[in-house]
Amino acid sequence: MTHEESTLAPPDGFSRHFRRSPLTDPWEPLYSRNTGEAIFFGLHVATPHTNSRGFAHGGLISALADNAMGLSCGLKLENALGLVTVGLTIDFLNTARIGQWLEVRPEVVKTGAALSFAQCRVTADGKPCARGNATFSIVKR
Repeated sequence: MTHEESTLAPPDGFSRHFRRSPLTDPWEPLYSRNTGEAIFFGLHVATPHTNSRGFAHGGLISALADNAMGLSCGLKLENALGLVTVGLTIDFLNTARIGQWLEVRPEVVKTGAALSFAQCRVTADGKPCARGNATFSIVKR
């Protein structure tokens, strides 16, 4: 990541993501925005996020979509220990390139007693990049 890439400011409403993990540490800085209904994710695509062709790697997009959808479902749950992904599908619609703002916008479709369902749109500078669907098993206390 160049110095220029690391100092780009996120769009209004986004701040440094509140939850770190060993998987996402190399992708920092990650940003998130809690809308009250969902947790949006975002980052400026940089070299560590890319595949050999210089596009945002599908694994990065999949992991961010999974995380955003899961955290968003978690907003709707009470007395749950957490969520475990049991199904994830991602359709890649277009590429995201270095310097573009990659944003994951999840929507909770339904939460039940045992399962929670979500979908998301992923954009690169506002243009469709991917879409996803996920099913999560709810881990009770």
